[in-house]
Amino acid sequence: MATTDTHVPAFKNKRAMRAGLGAFVGTTIEWYDFYVYATAAALVFPRLFFPDTDPFLATMGAFFGSAVAFFVRPLGGIIFGHIGDRIGRRPALVITLVLMGVATVAVGLLPTYAAIGVAAPVLLMLLRAAQGLAVGGEWGGAALMSVESAPQKQRMFFGGFTQLGNPAGAVLSSGIFWLISMGGDDFLMDWGWRIPFLASIVLIGVGFWVRYRVEESPVFEQKVEGRDQSIPLVYALKNNWWPILLGIMILPIASGFYYLATTFVQNYAVEEAGIAVEHVLAAMTIASFVELLVTLPLAALSDKWGGKMMMYIGVFGSLMAMVPLLLVIGGGEVALMYIFVSLVRVMMSATWAPLATIMAQMFRPQSRYTSMSLAYGIGAAVWGGMTPMAALWLLEMTGTPWSVIALVAVMALINAVAMFLAPQHSDEAPVTASYEPRLDTTAGPTINGKEQ
Repeated sequence: MATTDTHVPAFKNKRAMRAGLGAFVGTTIEWYDFYVYATAAALVFPRLFFPDTDPFLATMGAFFGSAVAFFVRPLGGIIFGHIGDRIGRRPALVITLVLMGVATVAVGLLPTYAAIGVAAPVLLMLLRAAQGLAVGGEWGGAALMSVESAPQKQRMFFGGFTQLGNPAGAVLSSGIFWLISMGGDDFLMDWGWRIPFLASIVLIGVGFWVRYRVEESPVFEQKVEGRDQSIPLVYALKNNWWPILLGIMILPIASGFYYLATTFVQNYAVEEAGIAVEHVLAAMTIASFVELLVTLPLAALSDKWGGKMMMYIGVFGSLMAMVPLLLVIGGGEVALMYIFVSLVRVMMSATWAPLATIMAQMFRPQSRYTSMSLAYGIGAAVWGGMTPMAALWLLEMTGTPWSVIALVAVMALINAVAMFLAPQHSDEAPVTASYEPRLDTTAGPTINGKEQ
């Protein structure tokens, strides 16, 4: 009877830790840059870049500018997935880090509508598109570096390091805006909003140094490098079309709900409920810190309970937590807002923490970077890019937050069904020309047929 060796050599754990820390630092910087824009889109850009329209249209314009990044994510996944599948995970990740940094700093130097007119929002959207290209290639590669370097029984945990970068970036972005808002609205709107964008240049330098020192993924070296897989995109669409479709459908809560709970909620609290912006930013910063604390423990629990089970908990928990959040904000209950903003983020983290490993194991090693990035990019465009605008439109049309809650319920149902159908592959089987990995649709990855 075959047995599984549970002993993991020390050097492998060290390699996994370096890969995990590299993914954490890199994704923290990438998400910081991404969320700095999202926060500014909710609080600053409507007045600075879309001032000649009514408040609703100005906010929709700012949200659309934010959504542009989601629409180009699939293209970023194709471009950097090709590099990652043909040349290596690490070179693709270095390029995405630099591209994101340049685009973010450029936003901080951008003249406003008052200075150059309509050219200002056009340039703003072009720079946001560059951010989208970078993120489209970043997340999949960082996830693969951490997951493919990890011991089989700890892949959810090490994959969680990639996911840890999201709340860390959110803490930094909302935290710096929170500090700047204490200088008053005039300071924020005059030039204070530029500080978070310009500060990115320091973070990019640190991230480049860390990421450049990380070794290449062992799965890429052993099972992908030097093997004929034609064009990665063609291989992905031919062989992975079904898991790509399922990958898109498991993102409504992990991606779309996140932007609903951040960008939309911030705008709803400030513009509709009249809650002071410093309270909203403080609540978001605290919630991001809480999410930072729970992400790795939830990822570790996913190794024990199964990634799918953790995803189900997060999907339905997020729906249940969103109901009181919107109701207390609508009622102007500031103290309760702090509590429920954090609760929502904890529930959402249960979908986010195991996501990197779940999606990585949905695809064969060949063209995995392209397949995973394409699924994540399209899913983020559909759910992350459109959900805040859809929620804002529903609120405007119905006048009640229950319409937004109904939207979340539909998203949760789609998420749960797709998660049930999603396959999980093991990298332990040898890869040959006719390689067909073992499939498992249960809660977690398998080794020799045994659930991990």
